[in-house]
Amino acid sequence: MARYTSVLRALALLLAACLCLCTPLDYKRAACQYPTSDPLEDCPAGTILVGPSTNYTTIQAAVHSLPNDTSPYIILVTSGNYTEQVNVTRLGPVTLLGQTTAPNDRTQNTVHVYWAEVAGPNNNARTSTLTAAPAGAPYGSTDFRVYNMDFINDYAPYSDTPSLALDVSYANASFYYTGFYSYQDTIYVGTLGNAYFYDSEIAGQTDFFYGYGTAWVQSSLVTMRSCGGGITAWKGTNTTFDNKYGVYIHDSAIMKENNSLSIAGECALGRPWNAQMRAIFAHCYLDDSIRPAGYIEWQPTDPRIDYNTTMAEYEDFGPGFNLTGRTEGNVTLLMTEEEYEPYSNVEKVFQYPPSGDFGNVGWIDSEPWSFR
Repeated sequence: MARYTSVLRALALLLAACLCLCTPLDYKRAACQYPTSDPLEDCPAGTILVGPSTNYTTIQAAVHSLPNDTSPYIILVTSGNYTEQVNVTRLGPVTLLGQTTAPNDRTQNTVHVYWAEVAGPNNNARTSTLTAAPAGAPYGSTDFRVYNMDFINDYAPYSDTPSLALDVSYANASFYYTGFYSYQDTIYVGTLGNAYFYDSEIAGQTDFFYGYGTAWVQSSLVTMRSCGGGITAWKGTNTTFDNKYGVYIHDSAIMKENNSLSIAGECALGRPWNAQMRAIFAHCYLDDSIRPAGYIEWQPTDPRIDYNTTMAEYEDFGPGFNLTGRTEGNVTLLMTEEEYEPYSNVEKVFQYPPSGDFGNVGWIDSEPWSFR
């Protein structure tokens, strides 16, 4: 039986490795993204162009044109505003590039994708402006990347039930110099979803990071448009292996949208969707909007906190870090170095499906600033 189990595990690892042999095309990203009279001049052969005067006037039309195989494709989107839902279900690698003169500065993004929908009676995920998930397959994209694009769900300028900007489920998806904007449930990372964000902005009001997959936010801006629920709301799931599903926010700034907001001491770092919530803010700057206690219970009459709950901080700083408040609140775990170490880098938290082995990071661009 032990030998049989070992063989199955080896096969699972081999399958995962094969799925990740979908490395992006070798190209100079900055040159491809730079606006010129011939937009595809410095892009690799086969790059698909989206724009008002091209064969593909919507991003979704370009996505639909891709073959159902594992070959990598790049879609370059010309500057402008696009009103559509983008749904990527393809197994093979897909990269969306926003046209820009500043490929390492998200504040100068010129491609903006808008949608306006709220959950209502529908499934939450159906509201999302951008989705990376499977369509009738066991797994979605194993390597989906986006650079220099903004995704906005502008159903209402306040929380009004789920209105997602991003949904990632059964897929590996990474985002660089991107923006995601809504008010409630901005980012959803669902079953077996892996999402990585670098130098991006995520804005919301209520539970705007939520799910039960794995999300890593690196060197980014988390923007509070007001306070409601918590910044994070995660949910554990039952698996046949130990997992580190959760939301990890590292080396980032947590700040209110503008100084006119009167929310000092009102915003919670998170609250538990269920008692298996895992959320960690590490080395983050917190402005004065954060509650002295840090994290909070789900509701006073339904705390959803037990020995499985991890709502933690490690070496946060700024006016929003109140050591006395954290201690008296008795909800936030202030991690020691030893407690933090198992969650200290992406290799230790991203896992291969279905085995649960760690180190599933081949789909992450480890040097997005280099432009290749």
